Amino acid sequence: MEEPTNKYQEQSLFSISWPLFIELALHMGIGIIATFMLSHFSDEAAAGVGVANQLLNIFILVFTVTSIGATVLISQNLGAGRLSKAHQLSRSVFGLNVWFGIVVSLIVFFFGEQMLLLFDIKGKVFNYGLTFVRICGISLFFESISLALSAVLRSHGYTKESMVVTVVMDLISIIGNIVAISGVFGLPITGVTGVSWSMVIARAFAVIALIYLVYDRLSLNLTIRDIFTAKKDDIQELLAIGIPSAGENLSYQLSQLIITSFVVSMGTASLAARVYILNINMICFLFTVAIAQGTQLLVARYIGGKQYDRALKRGIRTLKISMVASTITSLLIALIGSPILETFTEDPAIIVIGLPVLWAIVFVEPGRAMNIVLMGSLKSAGDVRFPVVIGMLSMWGIAVSLSYLLGIHYGLGLLGVWLAQGADEWLRGCFALKRWQMKPWERIRKVKISV
Repeated sequence: MEEPTNKYQEQSLFSISWPLFIELALHMGIGIIATFMLSHFSDEAAAGVGVANQLLNIFILVFTVTSIGATVLISQNLGAGRLSKAHQLSRSVFGLNVWFGIVVSLIVFFFGEQMLLLFDIKGKVFNYGLTFVRICGISLFFESISLALSAVLRSHGYTKESMVVTVVMDLISIIGNIVAISGVFGLPITGVTGVSWSMVIARAFAVIALIYLVYDRLSLNLTIRDIFTAKKDDIQELLAIGIPSAGENLSYQLSQLIITSFVVSMGTASLAARVYILNINMICFLFTVAIAQGTQLLVARYIGGKQYDRALKRGIRTLKISMVASTITSLLIALIGSPILETFTEDPAIIVIGLPVLWAIVFVEPGRAMNIVLMGSLKSAGDVRFPVVIGMLSMWGIAVSLSYLLGIHYGLGLLGVWLAQGADEWLRGCFALKRWQMKPWERIRKVKISV
């Protein structure tokens, strides 16, 4: 007999989102801290690791295929009161991501050098990037499992537990970074190598902790048997939602790789400035991502429970909040841009390039907020193909082409690249708003929930 699950529909956005906000802040913060520490070790090291991270993020998207599908399907089943089906999907996504993790880690370990060469980086920047790719390629196995287990916990409303794991994981990584770069207690300075291994250890810890929490909170004992017995119907359902959803993210990451190659041609100062600003930029959309993820969970539950008007209003309310918050945050950062950049580097060439870009972010972020909130809500409603179609057309037709046109052809450099990306974000955001207002669940075939 199914347990009552009305509590899943009645959770507030705040109760779901505040742990997500802290977790995302810590997750983004660890990247900013690592970049900050590496920048004082070497600007070449920071640039190399920044490029290598973009490459690894492409492969992490493979893991999000199933975790996105799991978030939507588990939440919809909980909203419809089907707890046993939700647990069955949890086992399937765990097993599937174990296999994805094994395959991707092997590919990156053996072919990482060839893939990094595609960025056309050379010298110390390439060497630092290669070291990071080879060592962190191992950690991708753990990252795959972590993403699946985090999706399971969050879908059931246990966002605080996932947050605590991230806190401890970040502490492990920060301590490792300090040891690797500063040589405290007379230990040898290992630089990028030490930073990379600290990430491997931190991600391994996260897997162990998340497996325990899934068992403790959900009474769900994940075993080796689950790796070999994932149900075919579950896999098909997960991939049916996950592949189109991850396709949008994959298109974005690939377009960013091309844009990075444009920036590489502008010189090391521009590349370093891009790496630093990308880390600073995360602060601007941190709140948006947190409440967008919380909204995605709630919308999926409302759709599963056939509460369509409630889903529509939730999406619009979150949109308004996120646009205001992202605008205010980006404006504050632009106003104190010089001191912020100076915490990363003392190179005046990098600072001169970066300051105008911080003002361009004020234009970009409200459009990004529309995009993040409403595209996520559309996926939760079962409209998974629209985001990837619009995304691919806009990212490549607007972001990539305009980045070359404004940044290289017209000589605006990094500022031109950011203006191009702003045009892309606003275009996709406006399309998403129009689509959401048309109530897509009334026109499309809703995702089936098996009994």
